[in-house]
Amino acid sequence: MFAIIIGLIVALIIVAVVINAIQQHKEQVEAERRAQSQKLKLVIDETEDALAAAAYIPVSNKLLKVLHNRVLNALKSMQDVNPKAMDIKNRIKDAEERVSSINEDEPPPAETNFTIPENDKQVITLIQGIKKIRTMLRAENSKGKVDPHVFSEEDKRLDRMQLRVNVDTLLRRGKAALSGNMLGSARQYFEKALVALNAQAVANEYTQARHQEITDLLEDINSSLRDANAADRARQREENKDELDELFAPKKKW
Repeated sequence: MFAIIIGLIVALIIVAVVINAIQQHKEQVEAERRAQSQKLKLVIDETEDALAAAAYIPVSNKLLKVLHNRVLNALKSMQDVNPKAMDIKNRIKDAEERVSSINEDEPPPAETNFTIPENDKQVITLIQGIKKIRTMLRAENSKGKVDPHVFSEEDKRLDRMQLRVNVDTLLRRGKAALSGNMLGSARQYFEKALVALNAQAVANEYTQARHQEITDLLEDINSSLRDANAADRARQREENKDELDELFAPKKKW
């Protein structure tokens, strides 16, 4: 009898341990599922933010398709993690329709076909949007989900737009400083823009035109500074001459 009781106690302990292990495993699986869902949700949210930013820059349909496919793939992965979620199925359907409606053969808009804001915060937001899109493009390319030719073409296109925002903003600030007769500040802005242009491996019509414009502006500033320094030296010489004349002038007789 005593042995039976001991056996039952041991059996209960084993059952309790097994149940606890099963429960811990379920909790671990659920925690991993939530973490994966949260990660995929973040991918979707960030990509949709990038698509919103793309509305303000002349991106091609090829790039738009890459971004929309990124959303679609993340939704499909989310469905695998949580197959019972009906709202995900509807979102997948909508995403598939958006992807299929994009005509990749449509020529991309002109790279100059966008307005660079004058507000500094808006400029920062625009540059951050371009950088995020480039990051996502590279991430999709690293997964083998982008044609190499498309990746190369779109990455260079985004790089040119980022350069344009940077250079034109520096140029605008430099001209504003110049109009306020702040030659030192203007020169710093123009020199920064020139450094950005010189860093480009391949020149194009835009970089050549801006390079010439900024070079001319810097030459004008340097010329103005030379003239100002010459005037200062002449004035200083005149002041020194007056002091010497006064010092060695004949003493007046009273």
